[in-house]
Amino acid sequence: MRTQLSSALDGRITREMRIVARQEHADAGDVMERVGKGVLVIPSNGLKPPRRVVGIGRGLRTKVNANIGTSPDSADLSLERRKLRAALDAGTDTVMDLSIGGDIRKIRRSIMSVCPAPLGTVPIYQATVHAASEGKGIVSMDADAIFNAIEEHAMDGVDFMTVHCGVTTRSLNELKKTGRVMGIVSRGGSFLATWMLHNRRENPLYEQYDRLLGIARRYDITLSLGDGLRPGCLADANDRAQLAETRILGQLAARARQAGVQVMIEGPGHVPMHKIRENIRWQKRVCDGAPYYVLGPLVTDVVPGHDHITGAIGGAIAAWHGADFLCYVTPSEHLSLPTPGDVRQGVIASRIAAHAADIAKGLEGAEKWDEQLSRHRFDRDWKRQISMSMDPAKAKRIRKKSRPGAEDVCTMCGEYCAIKQVEGLFRKRKRALGGL
Repeated sequence: MRTQLSSALDGRITREMRIVARQEHADAGDVMERVGKGVLVIPSNGLKPPRRVVGIGRGLRTKVNANIGTSPDSADLSLERRKLRAALDAGTDTVMDLSIGGDIRKIRRSIMSVCPAPLGTVPIYQATVHAASEGKGIVSMDADAIFNAIEEHAMDGVDFMTVHCGVTTRSLNELKKTGRVMGIVSRGGSFLATWMLHNRRENPLYEQYDRLLGIARRYDITLSLGDGLRPGCLADANDRAQLAETRILGQLAARARQAGVQVMIEGPGHVPMHKIRENIRWQKRVCDGAPYYVLGPLVTDVVPGHDHITGAIGGAIAAWHGADFLCYVTPSEHLSLPTPGDVRQGVIASRIAAHAADIAKGLEGAEKWDEQLSRHRFDRDWKRQISMSMDPAKAKRIRKKSRPGAEDVCTMCGEYCAIKQVEGLFRKRKRALGGL
């Protein structure tokens, strides 16, 4: 079938490209050109009714993803649907279903039926859980089981999927030389590494990569090349195993583009602030500008319960230096499955990071939002500044705590409000300057 990428290479502007152009105040021809170069992707399964269209990549607003999904200890579909609603209400751009408990296909289809945002999955999870349910174990899976899961997800309408193709014999050999503190922390990466080491064979997703590309092209699936060897702590950041895997992913990204398949690259993980820039630059160089999808990154390891904050700090820095897509981190990271409240906090934290980075990058129109809200703040127009805020519901709740009668000020300064004290001076100046 004709994909977004093949259409772009043929000079054809698709419906989705036009929508992205309108959303981002860009020229549709420029969007088409960037899709053709592989520096911008539009995840949209070609064989399903279209969901919300989202562009990810160069020159666009930094996007945010929210992960939801069951575990063996909690496989409550109603809970997952509440988490989905919390993510959407908080403004996530995309959603990934990472379920590994319960009836995974039923859960995925149920989430998909009510999710207006592009949906991503990790098919190796289903293949592994299915093998375990049959009493075979991970190591007894065969390549067909993995590819059958991939095609099933594609047929169900998934828009993008994580595939850990860079966990290869070569990259695992590099891993053995590192003396890592945390080893492998990627669930998908650990499944494949376990299979490879037990069977003494190459990763089927790497060995049969053309088979994967055939499925992706048939459904216009965007491949998210997973970082199975991402660092799980600061001590392991930017080590030789991670860099070796990224180099492999760059080679695979080039092959995907040649096949007409959209592709993005996944990244860490845990990285101290002073190493984030070099990580982004390395990925962009070896992956020829492919959109970079980063988890966090978390900039310290010592605050379980507050990792949505550490992830937002790292995400802002990463996006400032060129990351295109932030996977949220919730307060539950490293501790438990997130609640709907955790999901909301994670999305808001990552959206703050994304917007701050867009301002720093000079993205056209990004700072206008801040200026407009600030003008309402100067006027002490509480209703408008709250309605324009990123999280109006929370801002409204906090505002309601102000004492009765404090309609034009807040309880922080009360009658000594700095803005109120000198507003006459600045209003006169604004009139003198023609209302600027």
